[in-house]
Amino acid sequence: MAKTPPPPKDDHPVADFERSLDELEQLVQKLESGDLSLDESLKAYERGIALYRGCHGALEQAELRVRMLSDPENPDSAVPFDER
Repeated sequence: MAKTPPPPKDDHPVADFERSLDELEQLVQKLESGDLSLDESLKAYERGIALYRGCHGALEQAELRVRMLSDPENPDSAVPFDER
């Protein structure tokens, strides 16, 4: 009997990144709507900063992985991604 692959885990880094990005977009929309109190806005801003930092770190890790895969013997020789 053939084994079926396990279902994808929800804690996969890409899934985490996508969830964080979605939540960050929702927070931005709430903040831009102007319907939040000052306290709620500050909490949303703090959460947004944490999400941004997590997403930024995930992107840095992805870039490092790409560099390692491109030239595992000399990852520092890889050309950085364009920052547009």
